[in-house]
Amino acid sequence: MSKKTKIRVAVIGLGPVGMILAVKLQEAGCEMALCEVNEVKVNKIKNEGLILENVINQKAKFEKIVTSIAELEGWDADYLVFSLKSNHTAGAVKQAQVLNTEKLRVISVQNGIDVEQLLVAGFGESKTMRFVVNYAGNSSSPNTTKVTFFTPPNYIGSVNDACADNAKEIADLLTSVQLETKAIESFELTKRIWEKTILNAALSPLCGVSRLTMAEAMSDPDTVELIEQIIKEGIDVAEAEKIHFPDDFIRKCMRYLKKGGDHFPSLAVDLINNRPTEIDYFNGKIVEYGRKHYIRTSLNLAFTNMVKAMTNKNIISRVPGAAGDVTKKILEKGLVNKTATSYKNTTCFLGIDLGSAYAKFTVINEKGTPLFRYFLPTLGNDKQVFKNVMQTIATNFNVTYSCATGYGRKHFTETDIVKTEINCAAVGVSFFHKGEKNIIDIGGEDIKVIHCDKENNVANFYMNDKCAAGTGSFLAEIAERVNINIADMSSLASLSKYDKELNSFCTVFAKTEIMNWIFDGMSLEDISRGIYISIANKVAKMRLDAGVPTFMIGGVVEHHPYLKDLLNEKFNKDIQIIEHPQYVVSFGAAIVAMQNFNKVEKTSNSKFETKMNHPPYPP
Repeated sequence: MSKKTKIRVAVIGLGPVGMILAVKLQEAGCEMALCEVNEVKVNKIKNEGLILENVINQKAKFEKIVTSIAELEGWDADYLVFSLKSNHTAGAVKQAQVLNTEKLRVISVQNGIDVEQLLVAGFGESKTMRFVVNYAGNSSSPNTTKVTFFTPPNYIGSVNDACADNAKEIADLLTSVQLETKAIESFELTKRIWEKTILNAALSPLCGVSRLTMAEAMSDPDTVELIEQIIKEGIDVAEAEKIHFPDDFIRKCMRYLKKGGDHFPSLAVDLINNRPTEIDYFNGKIVEYGRKHYIRTSLNLAFTNMVKAMTNKNIISRVPGAAGDVTKKILEKGLVNKTATSYKNTTCFLGIDLGSAYAKFTVINEKGTPLFRYFLPTLGNDKQVFKNVMQTIATNFNVTYSCATGYGRKHFTETDIVKTEINCAAVGVSFFHKGEKNIIDIGGEDIKVIHCDKENNVANFYMNDKCAAGTGSFLAEIAERVNINIADMSSLASLSKYDKELNSFCTVFAKTEIMNWIFDGMSLEDISRGIYISIANKVAKMRLDAGVPTFMIGGVVEHHPYLKDLLNEKFNKDIQIIEHPQYVVSFGAAIVAMQNFNKVEKTSNSKFETKMNHPPYPP
């Protein structure tokens, strides 16, 4: 290959995969440019070159190494190789638009399903190729990669076959230097992408969560069983996408994974080192496509969510300054008066509603005026996110007395008192509307109808008698099954005049019934209204006192206001929704805290203040 006709290839991202590819393409005669943001790595490569060890032993020096994509402008590359993490790709693609020319072709040398679509968004299908990598390595120093295995061939293809000749050109170049690569057409490419992703999904998150190397995971019968089941889920989803694998595919996968050696896969390394991961393009994509076809992918979902939870916790708790940034964001989001700076000199009261689905926080002043509102999903045993909110409140508000309510109140020791959510709901509504009333509270796991007497006391209450029938969790699960955006359900239902309802409130049977609706050709508008009618009929069977006003509260009515319209029809009355309905119970708890504080002698700091100044868990 003469100097004038040298193919110009720029590699963006010098992890192990990018390093190996750069060395081999230069060996094949390409003129190379390397782009890496890590200046320590860049200086090391400039001074000593790139070094490959173990399965491949090679060293190469490079003339053009830059730290920003903008520095490649005017270099007139023939190929632009993206070998960086998927979570960094969108930004890199945007920056690389200055390099786009008519002849330029781009190659995604990344792992995961649909990751090449990030390149398609910037350069178009006809310019985009995807490379399926079947080699791996670990960085032993900034400029050195220990190549752990190569199971030939690699695969490369054009996403729509428009640049098949370019794919063959790259494949031939790499094959000529013993990095065997096969050019394939787009349908075969999709199959190979799924095949590789299933392999990555089987081991990567498991190794990250368990801290086992690939070899360790593949030698333990318990983890091997998990790995096989993860692969099986991936195969089931692929089959639904018309991607077919041979009968012995699982056995071949296990044989392939056993070659991985005693090292951590890339995703596991990121998780262990507290960095964002590519889980959304691995197990997350299998889950996404599984939902599309109504296929359960329980293990893939479990590992996706575990990795995300660990990643979020790592970033918040271990990155210097991150906790302060999080506190600032929580305060900005929760403050009712966005211009306020501090309430440390204001006597404040805190109410916490520990619901089955969400935890809600409300801070009020001595007049009962809300100063701060916040909610977050109720999180099992992981206290990190909850702790951040608590610390934000303790830092910015002078909490004099506090009250916890809801399902989790008995297990929460940071507040001064605890009260039932029924009492707190009554207090919250009664603060705005005195006298006799009905209160309908549709929450995450139950429906309550509360009757208050003329003195605003709870006279009686009723609860639904069947599991989570007609509640927020019921709505969320049914909406997911039907593939309706839950935020759109009310507007969809309002467009329907259909009066069909579900015969069963058991979530399992309801799903089956709704599937029959779908097969019968019912529109999403009619399905949405049918679900709401079923819930309205459920509430209608619960007793409401006649002749007194009725108010609705809870997170469900916050997001599903159409329910109010149906209940107005059922009860033939004008039911009112309390402002900020999902916070009414936590607001009521804050009022209860204020009322109780006024009854007791102030002899010491509040329990909340003491606990937060001396937390039972490390900061």
